[in-house]
Amino acid sequence: MRLAWVLVAAVLGTSMALIDSTAVNVALPVMQRDLSASAAGLQWIVESYQLFLSALILVGGAFGDRFGRRAVFALGTALFTLASLGCALAPTLAFLIAARSIQGIGAALLTPGSLALITTAFSGEARGRAIGSWSGYTAIMAAIGPVLGGWLAQAISWRAIFLIDVPIGIIVLVVTWTFVHESRDDEAPHSIDAVGATLITLGLGALVYGLIALEGARGDAPALCAVVLGLALVAAFLYYERRVSRNAMLRADLFASRPFAGANLYTFLLYAGLTGSFYFVPFDLINVQGYAPVAAGASLLPFIAIVFAASRWSGGLVVRIGAKRPLVIGALLAGAGFALFALPGIGGSYWTTFFPAGVVLGCGGAFFVAPLTTTAMNSVPAEQAGTASGINNAVARTAGLVAIAALGLALASTFEKHLDREVARLHFTPATIAQIDRRRANLLSGQSLDLKLPGAENADLTYAIRNAYVAGFRETMIAAATLALCAAIVAALWDLRVRSS
Repeated sequence: MRLAWVLVAAVLGTSMALIDSTAVNVALPVMQRDLSASAAGLQWIVESYQLFLSALILVGGAFGDRFGRRAVFALGTALFTLASLGCALAPTLAFLIAARSIQGIGAALLTPGSLALITTAFSGEARGRAIGSWSGYTAIMAAIGPVLGGWLAQAISWRAIFLIDVPIGIIVLVVTWTFVHESRDDEAPHSIDAVGATLITLGLGALVYGLIALEGARGDAPALCAVVLGLALVAAFLYYERRVSRNAMLRADLFASRPFAGANLYTFLLYAGLTGSFYFVPFDLINVQGYAPVAAGASLLPFIAIVFAASRWSGGLVVRIGAKRPLVIGALLAGAGFALFALPGIGGSYWTTFFPAGVVLGCGGAFFVAPLTTTAMNSVPAEQAGTASGINNAVARTAGLVAIAALGLALASTFEKHLDREVARLHFTPATIAQIDRRRANLLSGQSLDLKLPGAENADLTYAIRNAYVAGFRETMIAAATLALCAAIVAALWDLRVRSS
C-alpha cells in the first residue's frame, strides 16, 4: 500500500509542473494580448522557467541523493507552489518572468526527485511497470493542462492557470511526509557544486538571450557576442565538471555506461524537436487557424491519450525485447508526425489537418516515452538514481530550452522573408508600412494587431501575416522531423543494452 502512495506523490509532483507548462503554452496568445507582449517577451515567460529548471535540475538530483530525496522533493514542491501564487498575482510582465524563474528553481528540486522516489522504492520488473505507470499518469495529467488552461484563459483569466498548482502542491506535501520514506546516498559528499551551477546557468542564459535577441536584430553584434559567450561558458562548464570539480553535479563517470550516454543523446535530439516545435503550435492554432483557446488545448489530446493508453505495455518493452527497436520505431513515427504537422495551410477540418499528425506522433510517443526513461534509469546503479534522473531531465529540458530559441530564430527568419514579400506585392502605403515595421516584434507570433488600417489593407495584412507564420511554422516542424530522424539513427547504431534490475 505504501508503494502505491509513493507513486501517487511522484505522479502528482511531476504533474504539477507539467500541467503548469502545458497550460501556459496554450495561454500565451491570450497573455500577449493582455500584457501587450512582444514575441520575445512571450518566449521569456517560458524560457525563464526552462532556464533555471535546465541549469539547476542537476543540483536538484544531487541534493536528493546527498541530503535526502524526500526532503528535497518536498522543498521543491513548496517553493513551486509559492511561486505559482506569485505568478497568479503578477502585476507586470517583468514580475511574471521573475516568478516563473523561481518556479523553475522549485521544479529543479522536485522533478528529479519524483522519479528517484520510484527508482529507489521499486526494483526489477516492478520498477519498469512503475515507471510506465508514472509516464502514463503524468501524461494524462499533462493532458488536462492544455484543455483546462485554454478554458481558464478563455472563460476567466490566464492568472487562474497558476492557481491550479496551489491545491495540488498542498496534497503532494501531505502525501510525501505521511507515506514516503527518506532515502539518500550515504557515501555522497555533502557539498555543493556552486561553480558548475553558476557556469551552466550563465552559459545557457547567455545562449538563449542571444538567440532570442537575434530574432529581431539579425547580425546584431551584442546578440552574437551573447551566443558566443554562452557557448564558451557551456564548454567551460563541461570541462570543469570533467577535469576540475571534485563533487561534480554532472557525473562524467555515469557516461562511461554506453546505454546511459546513448539514451541522453537520443533524449536531447528527440526532445529538442518535441518541446521546441510544440511551443509554436498554440500560436498557429489560435492566431492563424482561429481556434478558441480551449479548442487549441484539446487539439493535441490524441497524442497524450495514446501515450497514456500504451504506458503500461510500453513500460515493460525494454525488459521483453530490449531498448533498440522501440526507440527506433518511436523516433521514426515521431518524425512522421512532425512532418504531417508541416502540411496544413490556413483553414481546413481539424480531422484532416492536425488530428492525423497528433495520432502518428502519439504512436511514436507510445514507443519512446517509457522505454527511454527505463533505459536511462536502468543504465546506472540504483544508489545513483537521483543524479541519473537529474541528468536525463536536464538533457530533455536543456534541449527544449535551446530549441525554443533556435527554432524561434528559424521561424522569425522565414516569417520576415515571407511578410516582406507580401508587403511589397500588396503595395501598402508608406504610413501602413511604417506601422508594420514598428509592430514586427508583436506580429511575429502570427497575431494580427489593431493597426488602424483601412478595411481592405487590414484584411490583406491579416492574410499576409497568417501566411508568413504558416511558412515559419512549417520550418520548425521540418527541423523537428530532422531531429527525430537523427534520434532514430542514434538508437539504431548505439549499444543500448541495460541491466535487468
